[in-house]
Amino acid sequence: MGTIAYGMVLLGFAGTVAWPAAWAYLAVMSVIMTAYARVMARVPELVAERKKPPKDAKRWDRPLVVIIGIIGPFGLIVIAGLDHRLRWSEMAPWWQVLGALLVVAGGTLTHRAVAANRFFSAVIRIQTDRGHQVVDAGPYRFVRHPGYLGSLIHMPGAALMLGSWWGLLFVAVIEVVMVVRTAWEDRTLQSELGGYADYARRVKYRLIPRVW
Repeated sequence: MGTIAYGMVLLGFAGTVAWPAAWAYLAVMSVIMTAYARVMARVPELVAERKKPPKDAKRWDRPLVVIIGIIGPFGLIVIAGLDHRLRWSEMAPWWQVLGALLVVAGGTLTHRAVAANRFFSAVIRIQTDRGHQVVDAGPYRFVRHPGYLGSLIHMPGAALMLGSWWGLLFVAVIEVVMVVRTAWEDRTLQSELGGYADYARRVKYRLIPRVW
């Protein structure tokens, strides 16, 4: 259903259905979202949480969730659709191929993070109701926030796949917000989740090994 909504918005703002790159993007997203749903189905508590956000989520995180989870994805496809319609961008096809590879790589990394972490919440909170514990398996062995890293790879890939330089610029702004959220979430976990400070000493980097 989400992919159908994306497609209606994307093609609606593009003003045409004769856009192969858009259909390719929607096909890739269908596969990614189906795989994501299968992973999420293993942790029904997280599915229920997304239907009814918990009250103990950090209040400062609410606007960030809206920016990253709603404004970011829909803003990108609106801009990309208009870009295609009004011919704002000129992009060589190999950039779009690179974008497709980034979309797949980012989606795969995020799925691996979700599969490894049964506490993978959409909001920032200490899940005392679920016995919240530190997770250091899977991609969490290398960086502390692999789910964010997957999104940081996926989003510019989507803009490139859709052939939109303006979409890429918009994504850069959203990713700044995402990096800020990563830092604030990490600080919250270090101060409030038992064992996380020790984990942070073992796994030194939040997003990119040997960088940050």
